Amino acid sequence: MKFQRLRRSRRFRPADSAQQIVGGFLLAGPFVVTEEVWLLAANMSLLQALATVSIVFGIGYATLYKADTNRDATDEQNIGGIPIRFISLMCVSFGSVTILALLFDAPDTFLESTETTGEVALITFKAVSVGSVFSVVGAATADSVFSR
Repeated sequence: MKFQRLRRSRRFRPADSAQQIVGGFLLAGPFVVTEEVWLLAANMSLLQALATVSIVFGIGYATLYKADTNRDATDEQNIGGIPIRFISLMCVSFGSVTILALLFDAPDTFLESTETTGEVALITFKAVSVGSVFSVVGAATADSVFSR
């Protein structure tokens, strides 16, 4: 007797995004308001920040499609070959950190007022890349645990 592996629905629902948002904001919050993250970001190079962004993409994809054996990226709805669930996950991961950083006015709180607007934007990008490492874990885990 052969057992077939149960597959989840391929449809991406608004509830899936809501789960990602809850998980993403939950783990992003503590890192956005930590001075150490902003100090780390100020001392990171652009290459390190881009490597961190790549890690976020890798963690997100691995959590959604490699750790969850019931989900297959090729079976899901996609835009240009990229699964909508993954696009949503990346938007939530980076978006939740960005929203919290701006809502809490973290750049003005943790960065010196002598820095130019461009420098503040670059450091904020780096801080968002660091915070997104944690946000993607929360968002992807919530998506995998609570999806049907």
